[in-house]
Amino acid sequence: MTMTRPPGEAPLRLYDQTFASRLLLGTARYPSPAVLAAAVSAARAGIVTVSLRREQASLRSGQAFFELLRGLNVKLLPNTADCHSVKEAVTTAHMARELFQTNWIKLEVIGNAETLQPDIFGLVEAARILCADGFAVFPYMTEDLVLAERLLAVGCKVLMPWGAPIGSGRGLNNSYGLRTLRAWFPDVPLIVDAGLGLPSHAAAAMELGYDACLLNTAVARAGDPAKMATAFAAAIAAGRLAYEARPMEPRDFAEPSTPQTGKAKLA
Repeated sequence: MTMTRPPGEAPLRLYDQTFASRLLLGTARYPSPAVLAAAVSAARAGIVTVSLRREQASLRSGQAFFELLRGLNVKLLPNTADCHSVKEAVTTAHMARELFQTNWIKLEVIGNAETLQPDIFGLVEAARILCADGFAVFPYMTEDLVLAERLLAVGCKVLMPWGAPIGSGRGLNNSYGLRTLRAWFPDVPLIVDAGLGLPSHAAAAMELGYDACLLNTAVARAGDPAKMATAFAAAIAAGRLAYEARPMEPRDFAEPSTPQTGKAKLA
């Protein structure tokens, strides 16, 4: 698959690799493998996530699914979805590294079964163990500054705060918190992960200065996943270009765009 990016858009660098696309795509909940492949192609995604536990539990032809993923010509980012303890997450990460031959891992340690909010204490401990063991950890987290500092301190070099609960499609529930996180860590790659439902949500995240977006349900459950993937890719590229263009600051009052000099005077 040939990856291209709009003119002027800088590439995305995560750990030791560079990607043309700033859209990361999940691989769960698609109606068929063919639809998944079409969506990944339409999105021009350079990275796709895969849940080792979910796919092993739900697909009888698990090996065929993994072969499909390898055939997409994208970077695989295994994740520890549905892990509710440090031990589960660390064990799953080691299994994923052996199966996929990659030290990249999207780390999820779920603390609440209803909201799928991360267990921030378990997340930091699991990240500490995995970073020490040579993993490149992508932690799924809340938009909390103290949590971010703890994760960076144990070795994470990328942070993935949620926009809203996984699969909710609510967009950016806390724009202030996300904006503050971006301002506090200007040199850390930040990826909005979870809760995006519309391309406009992704564009808003990129306009805040985020480096990328990761989404799954909004594309997989769309009436036309490939078309929705195309829309998200365009929105993310537009949002990034807008951020790089340094948008105007909002004002409380109107400012006329027409020059006042030379205005006709009525008698």
